[in-house]
Amino acid sequence: MQSVQDLAAAVQRVIRNVESVIVGKAEAVTFTLIAVICRGHVLIEDVPGVGKTVLTKSIARSIGCSFKRIQFTPDLLPSDITGVSIYNQKTGNFEFRPGPIMAQIVLADEVNRATPKTQSALLEAMEESQVTVDGRTYPLPEPFMVMATQNPIEYEGTFPLPEAQLDRFMMNISLGYPSPADEINILNSQQDHHPLEDLQQIMTAEELLEIQKQVRSIHVDQSIREYIVAITNATRHHGSIYLGASPRGSLALFRAAQALAAIRGRSYVIPDDVKLMVKPTLAHRIIVTPAARVRSVTSSSILDEILQTVPVPGAWVGGGKAR
Repeated sequence: MQSVQDLAAAVQRVIRNVESVIVGKAEAVTFTLIAVICRGHVLIEDVPGVGKTVLTKSIARSIGCSFKRIQFTPDLLPSDITGVSIYNQKTGNFEFRPGPIMAQIVLADEVNRATPKTQSALLEAMEESQVTVDGRTYPLPEPFMVMATQNPIEYEGTFPLPEAQLDRFMMNISLGYPSPADEINILNSQQDHHPLEDLQQIMTAEELLEIQKQVRSIHVDQSIREYIVAITNATRHHGSIYLGASPRGSLALFRAAQALAAIRGRSYVIPDDVKLMVKPTLAHRIIVTPAARVRSVTSSSILDEILQTVPVPGAWVGGGKAR
C-alpha cells in the first residue's frame, strides 16, 4: 500500500491533467475526483456549453476508464440504458446485448428529460453496481460512476428528479461561466484543435481501485463523526427546511471528507475538510419550505447558517475548548 503522500501526489497529477482541458474550474474538478475516489455519483446542474461533457470525458481518459454517453430524451426506454436480450435464430437462445450503462464512467446527459420509468433504470445501477434484464443480473465494471447533467433553467418538457433519486447522487456541483481571462484561454487553446485530443492517461483503473480502498482507512476522530451527524441532524430540525438530509447524506459527507484529507496529504480528517464538503454533498438533499423559497432562501444559505451555529470540534468557545 502506498503512503498518503504518494496517493495525494497521484490524484493531484490527475487533477492537473484535467485542468489542462477544463480551464479555471479547480474546485469543480477536485470535487468530481473526490466523488470518483469515493465510488460516488455526481449531478452537474448548469447551463449548456460550460464543459460538463468535456469534464466527464477528461476524467475518464485521465484514469484509463471506459466512457459511454447517454443522451436522455422523452422517448428513451429503460432497455436503451441497460441493454436487451435478443433471440439468436442460429443458436435458439436469447443473447444479452449490453447497453451503454456497461461502462466504467457513464455520462447521463440531461437526465431530467427522460420519463421517470427510464430515470429509474439508473437506480439499480447507481446503488447496486448491477443491472437486471429479463430476470438475469449483470454486474457493472469496476470502477463505476454515473455523472448526470441537467439544465437548471429550462424546465419545459422535463421530469424533475424525485428526492429518492437525487439522494443517490453523492454530490451536486456546478461549473458556472468562466471568467473573461479564462474564456480567452479557452479560445486560444481551441484555436487549432481541442486539448482533449492531446490528453494523456495518468492513472490506470487498477490504481484507482487501490486508491478507493486506501481512502476508506483515513482516520476520522469520534468528535468529527459527531460533528458530521450534528450538521445533518440540524437540517432535519431547521424551520425553513421541509425535508432534511438523510443518513446517506451523512455517509456521503463522511466519505468526501476522508477523500479530501487524503488528496491534501493527510491521514486524518479535520473540521475544515467537513466544512468544505457540506454544500456539494448535502445541498441537493434538502427541500426548502415554500414560505422560505418566497423569501429567496436557498439550501446553500441554510447550510451556511447551520455551519455558523453547530459547534466545531476543538474550537475555543467562551474561554473553553469545545469537544
